[in-house]
Amino acid sequence: MRDRQLVWDGCLNVRDLGGHATEDGGHTAFGAVIRADSIRRLSEAGWRQLLDYGIVRIVDLRHADELAADPPADVPVEVVHVPVLPDPAWPYWDEIDAVSDAAGDAAAARAAVYLEFLDRFDHGFAAAIAAVAEAGDGGVLVHCLAGKDRTGLVAALLLRLAGVSVADVAADYALSEANLRAWSEPWIDRAADDLDRERRRRTAAAPAAAMETVLRELEARGGAAGYLRGAGVPEVDLRRVRERLRA
Repeated sequence: MRDRQLVWDGCLNVRDLGGHATEDGGHTAFGAVIRADSIRRLSEAGWRQLLDYGIVRIVDLRHADELAADPPADVPVEVVHVPVLPDPAWPYWDEIDAVSDAAGDAAAARAAVYLEFLDRFDHGFAAAIAAVAEAGDGGVLVHCLAGKDRTGLVAALLLRLAGVSVADVAADYALSEANLRAWSEPWIDRAADDLDRERRRRTAAAPAAAMETVLRELEARGGAAGYLRGAGVPEVDLRRVRERLRA
């Protein structure tokens, strides 16, 4: 079996969504969809690795302020920007912080925040799924800044559409915590105070139980497909995602 974890120079958290068993006895296809942290960190060698992997479309989930701080460069790949979450100036981030603070441990906090994201910003997640579905032949890469939260949710929706089990999707999500430790530990250390430090610890965590909770809740509401239909994703795009991801 090929290794799903990819080592591309400059990034920390890159992996292929291929090679997962599906609940009907199949497998997801390698090279179809890749998840990553910000590819703007790639070196020239890393960009060659991306191109050699067959990537034809990049779906960038970062918000406008992140893009403004990271001016676009000319790249030989189509880039589609789909900001699934609002900018830091959005006036209700304190409500998201309150949800996290009230949840308790990291797993409960991550799950509660993710469900808030999915409920409040369903059209953004729908647009991200459509951007994957409507890409041309070749690989699609989905990334945000760390490749854990926004990218993690989009990857989870894609894998569930393809028929990968909740447990396997959650296990894939959990890999991000260790992958990102070299980035997250200094970020936690730079916290302004104890409250901020604890929030950063919860944010940096990626417990499998958090994603399992999110996906079980979605299952109770009709599953990933039902959630995305409700957010406006047409049936043809749901079918395209399944076809792209299935080996």
